Amino acid sequence: MRKILLYCASSLCLLLFTAKPSPAGPCSPDQGEAPTVYVPDRACLDFGFGYQYQHYNVFSHSFGDNGFNVDFGMHMVDWLTGGEGRLTVGLEGTSAFGFGHTGGTPNLDAKSLFLGAGPHLAVQSRSRLEPWIHLLPGYERFRFTQTAKIGAQNAFAFMGGGGLDVRVDRGLYWRVQADYIGTVTQSNEQSNYSFGTGLILYF
Repeated sequence: MRKILLYCASSLCLLLFTAKPSPAGPCSPDQGEAPTVYVPDRACLDFGFGYQYQHYNVFSHSFGDNGFNVDFGMHMVDWLTGGEGRLTVGLEGTSAFGFGHTGGTPNLDAKSLFLGAGPHLAVQSRSRLEPWIHLLPGYERFRFTQTAKIGAQNAFAFMGGGGLDVRVDRGLYWRVQADYIGTVTQSNEQSNYSFGTGLILYF
């Protein structure tokens, strides 16, 4: 799995280097572009917040938690443009907080925090639907009820997945997403996942 994600990350980085800025993207609305090329009517930056369910298999515990996420995004470049839409490359940063219990005996309180940033690719068009994918390397922190064997733990982590943004109004979108969350602790990789939904505001 790590090799696949490393390949995907390398491919996304190459996209960033080969993509060229559009003459009239969200970050440059004052410059003209051919009338046959679609230009989205939105701002350059976005802010999102919402609910997220996460399921973890770490430190000999399998548990789910409920929490919330906060996202920031910025349009970078357009890789492809056309009359009906464009493939955009952006930079995304996210934080996801979770709260739950491990179950079993003893039943420990479990808190999680993921912080990550990376590329965000989206297909923008005249449709109300905007599909996208992202890959965010980052940091994961777990905090459990203090015991002799487990307490606070830190790990390298990465979040990779995708979702769909649905336009509600100009500058306001409803987002649904699903992600794989990989954590690396004690030289081993754990497979985890999450589902989330929330609102995205462009400004």
